[in-house]
Amino acid sequence: MKSWRAWAAFILLVIAAVAGAAVWWLNRPLALASDTVEVSIELGTSPRDIAQAWVQAGVQAPPLLLYEWFRWSGQSRKIRAGSYEIGPGVTPIALLNKMVRGDETLAVVRLIEGWTFRQFRAELAKADALKPTTAAMTDDQLMQALGAPAGLSPEGRFHPDTYAYSKGSSDLAVLKRAYHAMQKRLDAAWQERAPDSPLRSADDALVLASIVEKETGVGADRGRVAGVFVNRLRIGMPLQTDPTVIYGLGEAFDGNLRKRDLLADTPYNTYTRAGLPPTPIAMPGKASLLAAVRPDPTKALYFVSRGDGSSEFSETLADHNRAVNRYQRRSK
Repeated sequence: MKSWRAWAAFILLVIAAVAGAAVWWLNRPLALASDTVEVSIELGTSPRDIAQAWVQAGVQAPPLLLYEWFRWSGQSRKIRAGSYEIGPGVTPIALLNKMVRGDETLAVVRLIEGWTFRQFRAELAKADALKPTTAAMTDDQLMQALGAPAGLSPEGRFHPDTYAYSKGSSDLAVLKRAYHAMQKRLDAAWQERAPDSPLRSADDALVLASIVEKETGVGADRGRVAGVFVNRLRIGMPLQTDPTVIYGLGEAFDGNLRKRDLLADTPYNTYTRAGLPPTPIAMPGKASLLAAVRPDPTKALYFVSRGDGSSEFSETLADHNRAVNRYQRRSK
C-alpha cells in the first residue's frame, strides 16, 4: 500500500512539474532569430505545418512543442489564414491568440486620383508582398477576370483610394475591390445628376469626370471646370481639352504638346472632334464624379491656368484671350 502511494505521489509530482514547466514556457517570450518574424498561412494549412512555418521563419522553439500547444489548446482549428508578424516579447499564448483572432499584418497600396490604368498596374506590380497574378494578362484578359462586360476599357474603371491587404494576397483581389468601389461610386453619383444634365449615361459621367480630374489644379475650381465642359456639350462646342489629346498620344507624348498634336485627328482629340472621347482618360475621384453630374452654375465657356493651380474663367472668347495674354503669354 505504501509503495502504491509513493508511486502515486511521484506521478503527481511529475505531472505538476510538467504542468509548471508548460505554464512557464507558454508565458515566456519566444526567442526570435531577428527583430521581427513573418509567416503567411494559406487556407487549409495544418496546425503541424503552421508550427513548422514559424520555426523556419525564425521562431527558435521546437516545432513539435509549438504544434502540441496549438493542439492541446483546443483552438488549432480556429487559426485563420493570413499574414502575421511578431516581434520581441510575444509568448506562445500570444502567438496562438493572434492567429485565432486573425490579427494580420497588412500592407497598403495607394492609387492616386488622375492616374491612368497603366500607372495603376505599375503601382500594383511594385506593391509590397502582393502576388502579381495578373502580370502576364492583357488589359482585356484582366477585365474578363473581373467579370466586366466584353470589350469594356479598363481606363477610369477603378476607384482611387488606399487599399489594405494581407501580405501574400493577389493583385487581382485589390483590382476587384477597386473595380467594384468605382461601380458603386459611379452609380451613386449618377443618381444625383442634375435634371438638365446633357450627359446621357453613367459612362458619359465617368468620361467627363476623368477630364475634370486632369484639368483641375485647385479643388475649389472643380465644379466650375465641370460647368465649362457641360456648357460646351450643350451647345455642341468642342471640349478642346489638352489632357485628352495627351492621352491619345500615349507613350509618344514627350512632355511637350505641339500645335501639330492639336491638329492631328484621333478619337481623343477634342479639338478636332465634338463631344466626349470614347473612354475615360484617368481614374477620377469622388469629387470629380459629383462635379461632372452636378456642376456649379456658370456661364463661362473658357478657362485658363493662372500659373498657381487655380483657373481664370471667362464667358466670351475676347475675355478669354485677354486672360491668356495676362497669365500665359506674359510668362513666356
